[in-house]
Amino acid sequence: MQHPFEPLYDTNAKVLILGTFPSVKSREQSFYYAHPQNRFWKVISALTQVPLPTTIEAKKAMLLKHNIAIWDVIQSCYIIGSSDSSIQNVIPSDLTSLLRNSRITHIYANGATAHKLYQKYCELTTGIEIIKLPSTSPANAIFSLEKLILAWSIIKI
Repeated sequence: MQHPFEPLYDTNAKVLILGTFPSVKSREQSFYYAHPQNRFWKVISALTQVPLPTTIEAKKAMLLKHNIAIWDVIQSCYIIGSSDSSIQNVIPSDLTSLLRNSRITHIYANGATAHKLYQKYCELTTGIEIIKLPSTSPANAIFSLEKLILAWSIIKI
């Protein structure tokens, strides 16, 4: 399966947040973190002190206003549903152009799988170490929203 949409960034981006691959809900809506139980937008909203955006355009505006880029480590793979544990035959995203056309100095992984895949496929090419953050996925039930916000507060916005 090919990644169905482009990275979100502009030339002012300083921070890159990488997931693994879009969930079924995200693929249906053609935008990141679309599952209603995923806490990504609540976390970023709290960190940027912006009211929780409800439209794709408002989500894009919030990220770009705060110099945050988002993308995924995987450009294509075999995946069953939304399960990271089913991912096989990974072809990584080419981060070169994004990094060349922005001011990104910090890269963060949304979860352990994104962290591991970036280290395996991308870190040597980019030369930027990735910082692992706890996943905002509803599957990561051990982390409450409050704990996620605290852990994610290390992002250099």
